[in-house]
Amino acid sequence: MDPDDVRHAAQWFATELRARPDDEFDYDQNARGLDWSCWTTAEHVLDDLLAYALQVAGRVEEDYLPVVGNDGRSDIVLRVDRASGVTGLAASLEAMAELLAAQVQVRPRTARAWHPDGVSDPGGFAAMGVCEIVVHAWDVLSALDDEVADLPEDLCEGVLVRLFPGTPEVGTFQDRLLWQTGREELAGYGRLSTWRWDPTVR
Repeated sequence: MDPDDVRHAAQWFATELRARPDDEFDYDQNARGLDWSCWTTAEHVLDDLLAYALQVAGRVEEDYLPVVGNDGRSDIVLRVDRASGVTGLAASLEAMAELLAAQVQVRPRTARAWHPDGVSDPGGFAAMGVCEIVVHAWDVLSALDDEVADLPEDLCEGVLVRLFPGTPEVGTFQDRLLWQTGREELAGYGRLSTWRWDPTVR
């Protein structure tokens, strides 16, 4: 996947967030299927986008860069000021996505960086960023609206091609991606209790 895919995903999710102002929607409720709130889930996406941008920028091949939050935790580095509301959350999402997109754009395809699931290239990190955005958008929007959210099919397809080779050709691309990430059943296939993507270079 490429930088424009990252931008497209972030702009889509940001637009959806802005359409759900926090004075009308409960961002403190749990995201669908998660123990995190909708707000914290969105912050997690920002964290991942920043981490992937730093990995690509630093071309680190041994581990994640040792960047931690002010509380010393490495699992949550970024927080968005709640006083900024969903407007601030959406703007922060677009900014973090642009950092990743810019790094993917300037690094050669031969660049490599570490990820727990395998050393990857800029396109792989773009795909992981898009996957984090769209599947967690589904978690958040499905909870806020109390109904299953619709995802951009082109982005779902791109993520499946890059990160989930061999996916059964059943249902829509969204159906397949939600199944691959353990969120929904797929016709003829039970819901996955564990899952893993493959970001390695191909």
